[in-house]
Amino acid sequence: MKRENTSNVSESLLGLPIWPEQQCLFFALFLGMYLTMVLGNLLIILLIRLDSRLHTPMYFFLSQLAFTDVSFSSLSIPKMLINMHAQDQSIPYAGCVTQIYFFIIFACLDNFLLAVMAYDRYVATCQPLHYTSVVREEMCVLLFSLSFCLSCPGSLSHSLLITRIMRRENKSSVSEFLLLGLPIQPEQQGVFFTLFLGMYLTTVLGNLLIILLIRLDPRLHTPMYFFLSQLALSDISLSSIIVPKMLMNMQTQQQSIHYVGCISQMYFFILFACLDNFLLAVMAYDRYVAICQPLHYTTVMRQELCISLIAGSWFFSCINALLHTLLLVQLSFCADNTIPHFFCDITVLLKMSCSDISLNELVIFTEGGVLFILPLSSILGSYVHIGTTVLRIPSTNGLFKAFSTCGSHLFVVSLYYGTLAGVYFFSTSWDFSDKDIIASVMYTVVTPMLNPFIYSLRNKDIKQALEIFVKRANF
Repeated sequence: MKRENTSNVSESLLGLPIWPEQQCLFFALFLGMYLTMVLGNLLIILLIRLDSRLHTPMYFFLSQLAFTDVSFSSLSIPKMLINMHAQDQSIPYAGCVTQIYFFIIFACLDNFLLAVMAYDRYVATCQPLHYTSVVREEMCVLLFSLSFCLSCPGSLSHSLLITRIMRRENKSSVSEFLLLGLPIQPEQQGVFFTLFLGMYLTTVLGNLLIILLIRLDPRLHTPMYFFLSQLALSDISLSSIIVPKMLMNMQTQQQSIHYVGCISQMYFFILFACLDNFLLAVMAYDRYVAICQPLHYTTVMRQELCISLIAGSWFFSCINALLHTLLLVQLSFCADNTIPHFFCDITVLLKMSCSDISLNELVIFTEGGVLFILPLSSILGSYVHIGTTVLRIPSTNGLFKAFSTCGSHLFVVSLYYGTLAGVYFFSTSWDFSDKDIIASVMYTVVTPMLNPFIYSLRNKDIKQALEIFVKRANF
């Protein structure tokens, strides 16, 4: 997608403005400062994790700030030290953009965390009687998640704008694309617009209701429902980056999408699709511990582990999305800018490229395959152990209930992973057919809509929370 640029960029870092004879002195100085910073912040994280007296909102935010500071410094100082020691000042194009991306993320995250910590101290000092009710566990996780989510879009936008300046070896002139949308007749546009609008509103309202009920009902403040609320947020995001644009195109017949908008849509689609994979695996592990190791459930699924699993899922999802995005923005594109799909899918964009896409294909089938297979294997392994344990239950009602719950979960997993595998791994060619587009509709529109019903609304605890919420609303 690079355009009007024929330069061959070779990036280099000049480093600090110091004399050659001072290199060793400054190398030792900055190495000592870096090791002090890393070890000091890791010590803070370790102490907070090990001492139960420090499991409070203030120290939770402090541990996140410590982790952010380690990450922030590790982006630049090790490379600077290597350059000072080896006198090799080069940095690859992708490495330079990646460094910019994560530098902006952690700089923004630092800003948000400092603001959140100030708010925590404000409530603790000015409203001490309401502190425990205001700064609850869910609020802490929500504030940190929002900080991370708000940092990612800003970093992505700056990185994409930088790639437009740093682009190399590209003679294409593509500045926007045309999304052909769904393969439906013009006279059917109104019917399908109403259908997909209803499905999207059901997805958003259903998942928001789940998040609201989990937040308001103290009985639902458990690891299972915490993970469920994260899945609901991910499903809303996954649908919202695709369906509104598709509905707008159907209504206005304006099918164009700008270069940056297309890349951004692809980035966030990969991010939230990958996040869904990890969350489904985490939820399956949670159910495995609850059913197969019930006596150890509270000690295994602690708050720290739950937060670590969610943070790890977000981190690896961002890394995966960034990797595919950086590889894609280095490609040239042919004159035809028509995308035979209803969103900017990576496989369709690769098909349109005039460059060598062998590396992109290799990454999709290796790194993408690993991130696809590992969560799926974890899910299947968890349910195999669950099934083995459930078969030992003497009660028929308990056996039926357990199999009913697992069957519902496995249905969604099969639908989600089956359609993903059919489109990205088992397709016979890169050419998108109507069947592939229908499969894409299943995991981008249908599955996020079904999740509130499959995972939650059939659940007795959720139903009770909904009844209480309705009664309070009536009064």
